[in-house]
Amino acid sequence: MLSIKSALAKPFAKHVYKRIKKWADKPIETQERVFQELISKGAGTVFGKDHDFVSINNHLDFVKRVPVRDYEALKPYVEKAVAGEENILWTGKPIYFAKTSGTTSGSKYIPITKESMPTHVEAAKNAILMYIHETGNAKFVDGKMIFLQGSPVLKEQNGIQLGRLSGIVAHYVPKYLQKNRLPSWETNCIEDWETKVDAIVEETLPENMTVISGIPSWVQMYFEKLQQKTGKKVGDIFKNFNLFIFGGVNYEPYRAKFENLIGRKVDSIELYPASEGFFAFQDKQNEKGMLLQLNSGIFYEFIKIDDFFNDNPKRITIADVEIGVNYVMIISTNAGLWAYNIGDTVEFTSLNPYRVIVSGRIKHFISAFGEHVIGKEVEQAMKEATLNTEVRVSEFTVAPQINPTEGLPYHEWFVEFENEPENLSALAKKIDQSLQEQNSYYFDLIKGKVLQSLKITKVKKGGFQDYMKSVGKLGGQNKIPRLSNDRKIANHFSTD
Repeated sequence: MLSIKSALAKPFAKHVYKRIKKWADKPIETQERVFQELISKGAGTVFGKDHDFVSINNHLDFVKRVPVRDYEALKPYVEKAVAGEENILWTGKPIYFAKTSGTTSGSKYIPITKESMPTHVEAAKNAILMYIHETGNAKFVDGKMIFLQGSPVLKEQNGIQLGRLSGIVAHYVPKYLQKNRLPSWETNCIEDWETKVDAIVEETLPENMTVISGIPSWVQMYFEKLQQKTGKKVGDIFKNFNLFIFGGVNYEPYRAKFENLIGRKVDSIELYPASEGFFAFQDKQNEKGMLLQLNSGIFYEFIKIDDFFNDNPKRITIADVEIGVNYVMIISTNAGLWAYNIGDTVEFTSLNPYRVIVSGRIKHFISAFGEHVIGKEVEQAMKEATLNTEVRVSEFTVAPQINPTEGLPYHEWFVEFENEPENLSALAKKIDQSLQEQNSYYFDLIKGKVLQSLKITKVKKGGFQDYMKSVGKLGGQNKIPRLSNDRKIANHFSTD
């Protein structure tokens, strides 16, 4: 028999579905309205005055006046906002800064405003409600739900709260979910990840868990600890667990492992959240891609990945995108990010409604576990580790090892030495230390025992040349990718 809560969830889900359909059916008009609202509100800010917002009437005007920027280029404005100055990128002061690992110079401070904060919460809630509307399954709302996330403990600087996005969002869980939500506030505040997961296992074991949510690599660790403690499959421990919600990394490499740990298939919902905005969520169980959030205070522009590094690449709106093309996604938001390159590439799987998949990053990277390791970081780590030594490296590339034959997953470094080190494991340790110092996500994963320290696999002399030759890319401007998020290149060297 349905409880009152699950009975009420269905009509509420229907209401939300109709509301979403309204803007999804009028995508161009919706984005035009968002654009005009953003320009109007931004005109009085320091950024708006510097870029003559008062004379911007359309997208073409915007392109002429506002160049595409990444975080480094926007940093002078962000620093003023961090210092507590008002009306810099958006009206007033941000209410939060989501602190993230920087790609080139330490931490990034991404502003979240009173206008943008509700959209982060709304999209996650709507993803669940759209699932209820489509499947008719609302029974899970009576059980316990777990959201594996960062600590909700925030710091304050110049009257603005700082923290990780997942920790900030923890303060906004709707009242009707509070009783059902795990882990407890006290457990959520535990900083040490391994201690935290152990506490979560103890807290959840006796409960009727129905929804589990988090980045796959973190959830995998939780599942493995449950299995170690009980000797049972997760699906047998939690008989009513039927919905897995994830985001942050590609789930496909984990799918087989998860189904084995759970012991059966469960429905899943993919989300596309970021500190800069909540961009999309899966709105249909059997459709590829996630529904792009066109009505959430975000105006989207797209640049074909093939054109991105040209001097003046063409910026288009959703009106001109095509299915199956890789685009760099550029955003302007009600948090005060203007023509901002978040570094993600997306591909449209549908134009009615607009659905996307995240196809990668504009630069090579590894984020198989949510670590966001970039080329600059691995190159810096190698440089530091070999400084003032006799070690000489000809070439190297890095790939994730998600399913090792034993032990925890790790990053595998394939290195061709011109002059080999006497102690390979000592070199690996130095590289790993440098990477941890540069990248807080990687540090957290090592400390939390989600990953073990990196391992070096030696490549025979001339091995990289042989590889490039085998793929028809020897010479010219072709370079071996420094990082891969899969093992296509790694498999070549693993079979040597």
